[in-house]
Amino acid sequence: MAIDNNNPLEQQNNPEPNGSNSTATGRGRKKPRRDGKGSNTQTNNATTKKSASKKQRSGEHASKDSHVLATAAIDPNLDLGDAADDAAAYAEGGIKAVGDQRIIPFMKIEKPMGILSIILVIGSIIAIAVNGLNLGLDFTGGVSADVRYEQSVEQGDVVNALADNGFDDAIVQYLGTSQELLIRLPPQSDNVDGLNASLSDALKLPNNDVEISNVNIIGSQVGNEIYLSSVMSIVLALACMLGYVALRFQFKLALGAVLSLFHDAIVTIGVFALFGFPFDLTVLAAILALIGYSLNDTIVVYDRIRENFRRVRGITPRQTIDLSLTETLRRTIMTISTVLLVVLAMLFLGGDGLFWFSAALFIGLLAGTYSSTYIASSIPLAMGLSRDDFIVKVKPEFEEEIVTFNDPKMYEQD
Repeated sequence: MAIDNNNPLEQQNNPEPNGSNSTATGRGRKKPRRDGKGSNTQTNNATTKKSASKKQRSGEHASKDSHVLATAAIDPNLDLGDAADDAAAYAEGGIKAVGDQRIIPFMKIEKPMGILSIILVIGSIIAIAVNGLNLGLDFTGGVSADVRYEQSVEQGDVVNALADNGFDDAIVQYLGTSQELLIRLPPQSDNVDGLNASLSDALKLPNNDVEISNVNIIGSQVGNEIYLSSVMSIVLALACMLGYVALRFQFKLALGAVLSLFHDAIVTIGVFALFGFPFDLTVLAAILALIGYSLNDTIVVYDRIRENFRRVRGITPRQTIDLSLTETLRRTIMTISTVLLVVLAMLFLGGDGLFWFSAALFIGLLAGTYSSTYIASSIPLAMGLSRDDFIVKVKPEFEEEIVTFNDPKMYEQD
């Protein structure tokens, strides 16, 4: 597009080769713009002074903070790394400048937390070996009966009625309504017919008829098979988690994740063994759910660690992990708070059927939040986690080679 030579703005912005500007022929303002109180020059000077004083105060405040990780703003156009580093950073959204972001030094106390974790794991293993687990009827065998009352009934009344007739250690759970119940008893010497008659007499309540729909006798061999299957399910879950994290991220992170999951499971089981709490299939279901929840929390932290290793430049691996944990701290607090509200509601309002399930979840959630912050992050760091683990170095397909030919005739003298 041709430029109009009579345009005063173009003549002012495009000087002539001899260094002098052509004179504008159009209308121009000879005096500066003025507002209602005076020229804009005074206003601009006052604004500049205010902004300079604000910058000075903010700089003094940042210098007083000892936990601020200060890095210079990075220009993406500068050549600060090789092609692989830049490609990895741009794939995650571009090079990330930390600036004056506050960083919580989580890894500053990683050694005391590691010693605490070792003590908890060793104590849990000793409690399981010495005290053993107070296995429920699902593992030891016993009697289960489905009962229906005409009117609503309290679980405590049924337990007291059974205890008065010689059926001790009974477990009563609701099946959908307060009229349908599941009763589990320790192994009995009577057969099915004898149990039907004796249970019908024991479960009678005043002005409330009862009907026994089903009675099952679970042998000890079946309980042992269930126990072995439950142990195999936990081991299989940990192995699958190891493979998933290794394929999704990196083997160093996978090892840290599996060890943190093992820590959560063994600590929860150890608390049940130490205090003699009943361990049944509901507690086993809570441990498996805990493994899934703890892994999800760990995956969120690992994803941020990988992103920061690729995007942030000029900081150490320890600072990168501290930065990642700080950025995910708000999400962790919100998640654990909402889950704990539900668990506490089940613990105090869910009745006997959900009490030990909720208790196992409560213990495991506390251990899982702690392990996702320290165990899952400190173990990869101790194994030498660095930026090289997340950046793929692609070798060039063709490399230049310098070939030298030595001609014998060059050394011959005429």
